[in-house]
Amino acid sequence: MADADATNGVSTASRGVAGKPAGSRALLAVVCLLSIAAVWAPIEAQQAPKAPKIGFLSGASSASVAVLVQAFKQGMRELGYIEGRTFLLEGRYAEGKSEAIPLLARELVALKADVIVASTDGPIAAVKRETRTIPIVMANATDPVGSGFVASLAHPGGNVTGLTNISADLSGKRLELLREILPELSRVAFLWNPDTRAAILDFKESEAAASSLHLELQSIEVSSAPDLDRAFLAVTSQRAGDDRTPWQSGRVLEADGDRQLRAEESAAIHVWTRGIRGCGWPHVYGPNAPAMYHRAATYVDKIVKGARPGDLPVERPTKFELVINLRTAKALGLAIPSSLLQRADQLVQ
Repeated sequence: MADADATNGVSTASRGVAGKPAGSRALLAVVCLLSIAAVWAPIEAQQAPKAPKIGFLSGASSASVAVLVQAFKQGMRELGYIEGRTFLLEGRYAEGKSEAIPLLARELVALKADVIVASTDGPIAAVKRETRTIPIVMANATDPVGSGFVASLAHPGGNVTGLTNISADLSGKRLELLREILPELSRVAFLWNPDTRAAILDFKESEAAASSLHLELQSIEVSSAPDLDRAFLAVTSQRAGDDRTPWQSGRVLEADGDRQLRAEESAAIHVWTRGIRGCGWPHVYGPNAPAMYHRAATYVDKIVKGARPGDLPVERPTKFELVINLRTAKALGLAIPSSLLQRADQLVQ
């Protein structure tokens, strides 16, 4: 048959499938390819990666938490995210006005953020009231279990997870630092806010630590700014035998440096590392806040990639800092031991 076809002037190669001419076959192929492209194009468009929208809510001013926001962004960058391209950040700041927090939380939920990073207890509670579906990452919660944010640290459940600043187990360490500065220490005034769950934990742990160190712990409750004057008066009027009653601030309030220094014959150790620079705290030992916000990015990354927040255990702080303000220590007549200076993460001149 092949020879016969050749004799008739028609080669086998010139025949199409099922006897169709080659031109028709080519046209059919083009039509098929165009049809496939038409169907594939919308599929590709649907599968294009969408930049996740990350909400960030803080009760403070944008300026005061700028370092923390940068720490979070740095964490995202280290995980391969580029702001504006592979993730969008929607920041909302209450500027210190607690009544604005619920409105801002509602706004972030209305924006349909993929994840909302809430800074502290107020913002966390506000966002949790607004949504049971959008994942919430706590950057700096005090007592997430006691506050009802999560079922447990190991198994949060629901739509909330993240980090807690619970550091009550550090109370003993703080008292030891005070004694290292004042070897004859016999009494410590503990300023704390009984309305704060974490402060209650700190106070209970401090009581136990003080007992083991044979120290008398003087409880002074501070629930509002006007209470500070009374608190400092109580500290200075009930001095120990060495004429100085060191005091420990257990999550009191945002006090100014002038009020702190009015207890000019008292040594002090504060819970947080933020705020010591340029103010009246002689030394600070506590969690590193920027490190916690940096770590919050890891939670966002896992959730964006499909993890359920309720399955991600809540983490406690892993990085702590000892910051010593030498200027304040000198003003108070405190001689900081060289061994303590050598262990300090930062010395403020």
